[in-house]
Amino acid sequence: MSVVVPVIMSGGSGTRLWPLSRASHPKQLHALVSEMSMVQETVMRVSATREDFDIAPPIIVLNERQHELARLQLTELGVAPSHYVVEPVARNTAAVAAVAAALVAREYGEEALVLLLPADHHIRDGDAFHAAITAASSLAESGCIVTFGIQPSAPETGYGYIERGNRLDPGYRVKRFTEKPDVATAQRFIATGDYYWNAGIFMFGSGTVLAEMDGHCPDISSSSRAALADASVVDDLVVLCAKRFGECPSNSFDYAIMEKTSKATVVPADIGWSDVGAWSALWDIAEDKTPEGNVARGDVHFVDTQNSYVMTNGRRVGVVGMDNVVVVVTDDAVLVSDGSRTQDVKALVTALQDEGRSELL
Repeated sequence: MSVVVPVIMSGGSGTRLWPLSRASHPKQLHALVSEMSMVQETVMRVSATREDFDIAPPIIVLNERQHELARLQLTELGVAPSHYVVEPVARNTAAVAAVAAALVAREYGEEALVLLLPADHHIRDGDAFHAAITAASSLAESGCIVTFGIQPSAPETGYGYIERGNRLDPGYRVKRFTEKPDVATAQRFIATGDYYWNAGIFMFGSGTVLAEMDGHCPDISSSSRAALADASVVDDLVVLCAKRFGECPSNSFDYAIMEKTSKATVVPADIGWSDVGAWSALWDIAEDKTPEGNVARGDVHFVDTQNSYVMTNGRRVGVVGMDNVVVVVTDDAVLVSDGSRTQDVKALVTALQDEGRSELL
């Protein structure tokens, strides 16, 4: 079996988890689900020794603001990524995939497999995750580009959906992608039993994706490869060329490749997955809810309150007579939200950006 090289995307800012998540200290560098930060959890998950496949040290892709803290956290674990790749500007996941494929092809050969995954997802079942990697690797070795599909548990409108096509061994051909449908459409998708949530986790041969990107998005491919070729390299630190990378169009791997390629496949992955995309997701996955359904992080006191999530940096917070609320207290900001509206925190962040507020950084 080909070597599997995990490439962990850690450059996002996690705007929907403001005010805890900031540009210089985003959600993946916080301990939100366990005592480890999310990037630490992700690295440990893919660094586990396996007999069924050969897994290489991970590559971490992130931005300059986050590099030093991420390095400190991984050093604390005793984990040494092969490279920290610094993006001078944000250019979305297609550019990351192109850089990752080029770097892996250069160091391991074009037969090596890239496991491209976000640093800010929670996966409860590590054994099932590794079983999904094993299944995906057999497809990727045959020239497929594999995405991990999550069985929908509700008609979520914030996720992309994958319609499965012909059966493969293992997995399925991808018939169609649909990005963030409305509730009625999502309900119809779930009723058919033929749809999965798109987890944003991919596996592919480095040579396969480079060829597909040359064909479907040559501007992204050429700019990304040039940024890597002209990068500044000091030991394990690879700083992409700002000029070359800045010329790269911004697009997602889903739009640039997965919706265009004939090689798209999906492997069902029952792994206890959450993208931790909003405060409500942290309430969903919390295993220490009170009998009233409340979750407290910090010095919190509830009175006649149900189904609520409260996080505080140390200040005493009291919540009285509420149902389904989220309260987050940091040193310089307080968020109060209806629990069903936490996706709209992104709109609040946009307003803060328009005002040039420093609380975003």
